[in-house]
Amino acid sequence: MAIKIFIDQGHNPTGFHNIGARGNGLIEEDITYQIGIYLADLLRADPRFEVRLSRPTATTVLGTNNATSLSERVRLANEWPADYFISIHANANVNPDINGAEVYVYEFFTQAYWLAQHILEEIVNNTDLADNGVRVNKSLYVLRRTRMPAVLVETGYLTNTHDAAILRDDRQQIAFAIYLGILDYFGFEPV
Repeated sequence: MAIKIFIDQGHNPTGFHNIGARGNGLIEEDITYQIGIYLADLLRADPRFEVRLSRPTATTVLGTNNATSLSERVRLANEWPADYFISIHANANVNPDINGAEVYVYEFFTQAYWLAQHILEEIVNNTDLADNGVRVNKSLYVLRRTRMPAVLVETGYLTNTHDAAILRDDRQQIAFAIYLGILDYFGFEPV
């Protein structure tokens, strides 16, 4: 039986509510949408996985405000029901020197934590993004309310010129790294 992965591409298209970060000419929701599409394509090509996306098209809008956007993402994953939830984001900071990737989980030493470790390790090994570690954040709605192991991947800082270049030019490589992290977690070899 295929492992069901729900990919949540963080935020909604520009012009709607729950839009993401901006920096160095980049828009978070565009980056998360594209990385999610690339990751879904990799997973769909692997018969061990079944995949669904929160934003199957670039114009998909979830919810009518920030709260309902987040709850709709969780509802879609819980009702499927997914086996794993991966939310993709890009970060921002007022300090342009802050850089790197990190992965958030609800709790340490859980299945989500182990998955997060594998994903972050592959992102660091397959891109030039710094390792900011796996972090616990109990306030993130998509980690609190999903009924399956859930991770939130911050793929780099739009506000840092080094990370912004990677987020602009290497989205397929980031998606591939997340895919490799998923395979590592399950002890799978690439197909």
